[in-house]
Amino acid sequence: MDFFDLFTPEAGFAEMALRGTVMYWFLFLLLRLSGRRDIGSLSVADLLVLVMVADAAGDAMSAGSKSLADGMYVAATIVGWSVIVDRLGYYVPSFRRFIEPSRVCLVRDGRIVASGMRREHLTRSELMEQLRLKGVASLGELRRVYLEANGEFSIIRRDAPTAGQSTLGGD
Repeated sequence: MDFFDLFTPEAGFAEMALRGTVMYWFLFLLLRLSGRRDIGSLSVADLLVLVMVADAAGDAMSAGSKSLADGMYVAATIVGWSVIVDRLGYYVPSFRRFIEPSRVCLVRDGRIVASGMRREHLTRSELMEQLRLKGVASLGELRRVYLEANGEFSIIRRDAPTAGQSTLGGD
């Protein structure tokens, strides 16, 4: 194989862009529908880009494809979609609501919100584990607990904030 053959695409740019586009949106929707707890602090889009770019680059570097250009086209398409989705989420609030789940209230005034727990398929023991990790000894200490869009738990204790201070939004 000639050195320049490594950079000659085997498939056309349009085919590779289409493959990258279809896989991006398929995996994005699949991950978006699967929930957020297992993703942690990475957003769905961040995780998706990491996985897909690694796969595209891996195919180009292995025997899966003889051309580096094919992998480069797919990786560029995936990163391009990531940039577009990120910008649309910033400038178009209705699109942001589609790509990013809303926060879910899990505890309200020291009581577990059963509907929020069911919505996220979260057990009481899983919630209590997360609360202990955040230094909470009992539900009575809490005003609100939310499962945020990024999968993290945010806690608002009963004594905070004091009168006159703004809150991060309430239910």
